[in-house]
Amino acid sequence: MSIPQSPASSAPAIVCVGESMVLITPTDGGLASASEAALTPAGAEGNVAVGLAAFGHRAVWASRLGDDPLAARITSELAGRGVELWVEHDADAPTGIMFKDPGVESSSVYYYRRGSAASRMEAGFLSPERLAGVRIVHTTGITPALSQSCLDMVDRLFADARTAGATVSFDVNDRRALWSQEEAATTLARLADAADIAFVGRDEAERLWGTATADEVRAHLPNCALLVVKDGDVGATAFRGDEAPVFVPAPRVEVVEPVGAGDAFASGFLAATLDGAELSDSLSAGHAAAARVLMTRGDLPPLD
Repeated sequence: MSIPQSPASSAPAIVCVGESMVLITPTDGGLASASEAALTPAGAEGNVAVGLAAFGHRAVWASRLGDDPLAARITSELAGRGVELWVEHDADAPTGIMFKDPGVESSSVYYYRRGSAASRMEAGFLSPERLAGVRIVHTTGITPALSQSCLDMVDRLFADARTAGATVSFDVNDRRALWSQEEAATTLARLADAADIAFVGRDEAERLWGTATADEVRAHLPNCALLVVKDGDVGATAFRGDEAPVFVPAPRVEVVEPVGAGDAFASGFLAATLDGAELSDSLSAGHAAAARVLMTRGDLPPLD
């Protein structure tokens, strides 16, 4: 597998497609008792676009939002972090919202996204003509779980991206609350195996498919050109074609909050891959980006 070279056109390097919501996090206790809260954007594909932009790559976030103040907050934040926006606004459907309920041991998350503007994305949302010259198109397993039309959109996106000459990147990102175990296991395996680059956590792979090791994940997804299996604080293993697997251990970090680390890993890995790095160096770049987020609170990497 080879990443298309930068074209002479003005196309972005990467387009990330998926929903971003407003995350509401209490700052003085749990949801039941707090009187103050912080509002920030949250969404896997938007997070990856932010990370790529921070690495100096021209990155686009493509989605749909409501025609409301929450949409303005999301677009302002992402644009302020250097992300280009390909956004449709829907006057008849809202921007999604999620709430975080901080706990002593862990935090709970509550989603209010059913019927959101993003869930109305349909097949052909991004045409091959719109994607001409783009080097990577990235999405996640969250997007096809939002609605049948979003699943149709992702299937068509894979085909249209390849027609445009782009590499397809897919992060499994299983969200249990969005669909059944059976639907998730079947659909996510099909999409990950069809991707040019796929990311999956060893733990989520075991939950989805019963695959306990990185080698077993590879056996379950034999057709993906470049499969990256992340194993938390142990490290990450990359499988490319018939080459020997490449493993890079994760650095030791003091974890403040794990939210957003997977998206950061993907952004670091993809940024290094766009730069033509060796596979081991791309894995190291993914670990470094994830570590930066692990040591802070919030989904997005901190602004310098």
